[in-house]
Amino acid sequence: MKRLILATRNAGKITELHAILADAGLDLALVGADAYPDIPDVKETGVTFAENALLKAHALAQATGLPAIADDSGLCVEVLGGAPGIFSARWSGTHGDDQANLNLLLAQLGDIAAPHRTAHFACAAALALPDGTERVVEGRLTGTLRHTPSGTNGFGYDPILQPDGETRTCAELTPAEKNAISHRGKAFRALVPVVRELVG
Repeated sequence: MKRLILATRNAGKITELHAILADAGLDLALVGADAYPDIPDVKETGVTFAENALLKAHALAQATGLPAIADDSGLCVEVLGGAPGIFSARWSGTHGDDQANLNLLLAQLGDIAAPHRTAHFACAAALALPDGTERVVEGRLTGTLRHTPSGTNGFGYDPILQPDGETRTCAELTPAEKNAISHRGKAFRALVPVVRELVG
């Protein structure tokens, strides 16, 4: 069975991609970065989601000799010119402090009325082969930002983004409901034909 590595230590993300590949009839052994503990984390020095995804995918492909998939994602707020964007996870200055990031963003948007609170989650997913071949696809989940957080599912900015056509925030959706419409789910599904072509 052909092996494929996903640049993550997040078991949920591995499960999600594995299910998408299996649904598409691709019988691949998918492993996460934990399978290679000696590989250092890659610094995300790119200025776009696609650049960061490619940096991680190429680094992993070179280090393991396996086809590698990586993704990068974040929240893009129209009235902020697309910010926080690639800085989503460290918007407040501390990487991964979801609550501080959320509080700062809500404070920055405090006076902005509902019609101007449009935003989208964006995800770029990249596949890189050890020979340098690369492909990138993208997925989006568009919606409106609430004034106050609601819901306990999900993470990051999920409690304030209400997807278009929904009355609930991403954090109020079940994991299955969210996966069906999520930016990452869309990007991973768009990657399926690429994996089929390049990995088999």
